[in-house]
Amino acid sequence: MKGAVFSPAKIPAAIAIVVIAVCALFADHQNRIVSDQAARADVLAKVSVIRAKLEGNINGNLQLVRGLVAAVTTEPYMGQQRFAELASKLFNEGSQLRNIAGAPDLIISLMYPLAGNEKAIGLDYRKNDQQRAAALRARDERKLILAGPVDLRQGGEAFIGRFPVFVKSAGNTDRFWGIVSAVVDVQRLYQASGLLDEDLGIDVALIGNDALGAKGVKFFGDERVVNSNPVTADVLVPSGSWRIAAIPKSGWPATPANAWLLRAIMAAAAALILLPFLAAGRLIDERQRNYWELNRLSRRLELALEASAIGVWEHDLETNRLAWDDRVNEIYGRETDGGPRGYLDWAGGIHPADLPAALADFDKAVAGRSTYSSEYRVIRPDGEIRHVRSRAIFYQTADNSPRMVGAEWDVTADVSLNNDLVRARQLAESKNTELESAKVQIEHVALHDALTDLPNRRFLDQVLKDYVAKARLNGGYAALLHVDLDRFKHINDTLGHAAGDAMLVHASSVLQSNVGDRGFVARVGGDEFIVLCTVRDDVGQVALLADRIIGEMRKPVDYHGHQCRFGVSVGIAVDNGGDADVRQLLVNADIALYRAKKRGRNRHEFFSGELQSEIVNTKRIADEILAGLERNEFIVFYQPQFDAKTLEIVGVEALARWRHPEKGILTPDVFLKIAEELNVVSTIDRKILQQSLLDFEAWSADKIGIPRVSVNVSARRLRDEELIKSLRDLNIRKGTFSFELVESIFLDDNDDLVTWNVDQIKQLGIDIEIDDFGTGYASIVSLLKLQPRRLKIDRQLVDPIVNSPQQRQVVSSIIEIGKSLGIEIIAEGVETMKHARLLKGLGCDILQGYAFGHAMDCDSLTSFVRSRRLRVAS
Repeated sequence: MKGAVFSPAKIPAAIAIVVIAVCALFADHQNRIVSDQAARADVLAKVSVIRAKLEGNINGNLQLVRGLVAAVTTEPYMGQQRFAELASKLFNEGSQLRNIAGAPDLIISLMYPLAGNEKAIGLDYRKNDQQRAAALRARDERKLILAGPVDLRQGGEAFIGRFPVFVKSAGNTDRFWGIVSAVVDVQRLYQASGLLDEDLGIDVALIGNDALGAKGVKFFGDERVVNSNPVTADVLVPSGSWRIAAIPKSGWPATPANAWLLRAIMAAAAALILLPFLAAGRLIDERQRNYWELNRLSRRLELALEASAIGVWEHDLETNRLAWDDRVNEIYGRETDGGPRGYLDWAGGIHPADLPAALADFDKAVAGRSTYSSEYRVIRPDGEIRHVRSRAIFYQTADNSPRMVGAEWDVTADVSLNNDLVRARQLAESKNTELESAKVQIEHVALHDALTDLPNRRFLDQVLKDYVAKARLNGGYAALLHVDLDRFKHINDTLGHAAGDAMLVHASSVLQSNVGDRGFVARVGGDEFIVLCTVRDDVGQVALLADRIIGEMRKPVDYHGHQCRFGVSVGIAVDNGGDADVRQLLVNADIALYRAKKRGRNRHEFFSGELQSEIVNTKRIADEILAGLERNEFIVFYQPQFDAKTLEIVGVEALARWRHPEKGILTPDVFLKIAEELNVVSTIDRKILQQSLLDFEAWSADKIGIPRVSVNVSARRLRDEELIKSLRDLNIRKGTFSFELVESIFLDDNDDLVTWNVDQIKQLGIDIEIDDFGTGYASIVSLLKLQPRRLKIDRQLVDPIVNSPQQRQVVSSIIEIGKSLGIEIIAEGVETMKHARLLKGLGCDILQGYAFGHAMDCDSLTSFVRSRRLRVAS
């Protein structure tokens, strides 16, 4: 069959079809890959924004609370009012904080805001199954732990950042104070981070409850997101991370959006390629007639393909005539009629501002017969501006006619995208600047006192070591002054906390003006300040500075018409240049401050080795006292009391003694003062009373004949609200016991609790005696109000009466006053029988002293009474 004969002229066309088909399949595959990558890149960009917002919001909220944590460290005993005052400053429109809770000893007792969160008060983390693990983990790892989302006891859901708080205790050791919890509202965090944005365009899921990252469970979003090959990213949060996963709202596209456009373009390109081959097959028969035309068309097509043309053009440099294809006409907004174009059609369409550069690029390429490349804007006839990129190469035709052939394509979308990226980068840089500024502000708040703007304890800890090292390097030594305001509590109690705050600001101003830039001033507590300065040879400079500060602080300060006066006590410690821990300076200055207060306040004291030894000895004795109370080492000794006329035993005074395991029996002058500082005198009194009751019952059973026991009662125990209840439980028989109360308790304006307790003691049948009369402040009015059963004259008044008529007259006057009021008189310190005779003559009723008997333990007293009874009988 003649029509079925395969023409050799069609072989190139067949090869071209195969090549084009392969290229088309490859291009379609690559387009699918690029489309998928673009879709994932778009999702990743949105995920990155959400991740940055989540990290910024979480860290921003928690950073706000760090300043409060530092304040709690310096004020571990703050109450709800102070806590709320500090916490209220952290809430603003930009945060997602729901509330801040303080849990001393892991029990919530501090809260801000309190309204709406009352149900959380009293929550014990150790008993809450949902929150116990995170709270204990924060305590044990000593770092911030983020937990959540957590169902709150007061309702709602939140993320909770728990800050463990450790404060300095005795010996400069860390003591666990408790937990400060920053409660971040879940919905507000999601809203602020963009997760709830309806126009987000992607579906998001969050994984990693309690910051466990990819190993945790999902707590936000649909499970479908996690199972659909999502784009993932890690959200870094304190103590761990979350995993964020996202997919497009409608899922991943099965077919690229530009697939059919690309296929159409490939079909058009294939047609452009195949048509010349097919035409060439037909033209073989007419090659002679159409040889030169075919050569010119093939040459143009070959160069256009070489230049990767989208819109193809040719410029005749001799005639300035242009040949544009339809795409070029479309770019310039001209009719796609295939009509001739001239130089002015090109130059006239270019934006005036870009025309000089475009012409220069073109002329340079022509002059050098090189490649032409330029970018410029085109103003279309309808006024629309398009961005165009043009490339071309120089060539000459067979008749040596110079020409440029090239391509142009519209890059408006690329330019717009690039501009968007530039704006996005500028916005990101602006946000970074804001974040850096916020970070600086947060660090300042965390390291400075909110009231005085002085550095706080945390700042001092950072500075101290470097300051001491720098002072040594410069040939001097660091001196640390611990300044404590005297009578500050009185101003707070009488004029209010606002006045107290004003005084603190004034004190900080005085310290800064005296120290200046020659030292470092910090506020480390409610009314406590630290001053660091450098001394070289003369520590007297530090003393002068302390005296100057004390002098200025004593000046009255006007506050709303009130003249406020307060002073300061200053403890000073100077670095000795050794290798000791520089933090010991703080301890030493605190010891010196304690000495200054003890010696009358409004003064300064230097730390010394002797003072250290005294403190160490006091600490040792204090520890031994506490251990002695646990081991029942405090026992009772009794000193008998005698009738001045008959010399019969009428009672005994119960005296506290310490049976020390190494030093033997110790009297109260060794331990009483330290026991008062330890607040255990009431405990010792209670033990003495209980043992005295047991001994008295034993004497009564053995008919020893001791009618009454006098027991000392401290001023602190007399102010105990539970005293009367405890005495009723003892069932003391009326008239068998007396309580000796020190004279200094009974001022004319004694408080109501003391008066009530004394009246109740009398109603229980226990006599009241005034001890050490003549050395305190009791008045006749006090005696009339108190109406004691007995009054004991102090040994300091009794001892001189043998040699001093004046002292005898004083004692006689006291006895006469007592007699006139119906009060029995006891004289203690009766050392000789001459004392006994004189006191009997003056009318004294009862005698007590070494002339008749020393203080002795229960067994010795029993033997003493029995032997005396035998002597009398014989």
